[in-house]
Amino acid sequence: MDWLRRFMIGRYGPDQLGVALLIVYLILIFFAPLTGLWIFRLLALAVLILCLFRMLSRNTARRYQENLKFLAFWNPIKSWFQKKKARFKDSKTHRYYKCPNCKSTLRVPRGKGKIQITCPVCHTEFIKKT
Repeated sequence: MDWLRRFMIGRYGPDQLGVALLIVYLILIFFAPLTGLWIFRLLALAVLILCLFRMLSRNTARRYQENLKFLAFWNPIKSWFQKKKARFKDSKTHRYYKCPNCKSTLRVPRGKGKIQITCPVCHTEFIKKT
């Protein structure tokens, strides 16, 4: 394995975009036999070649910039799903309301009846039932 370590010196290696490309590759390879279309196999091969090219590339600055662009695209999607998951997890104990003035999301405990909620951002007060 020492030869592999020496070979990888100065190369970019795996990153988040590389992992995403591998996941896309696995999805395409999975759907190729189910659909019987050769285009899925061809696309999967192209994605795999791109992934290997990125991992073995010596132009680390360029690969780093590509990964930053991917993360700028992916992180808002990821955080949206994480927020939805947290909201679903808290749905038994908390209610979520939007402030009528600034539209920020507020979390209040469930089961307290009618309460007066004060927005911590704009200090608007409104009454809601929990």
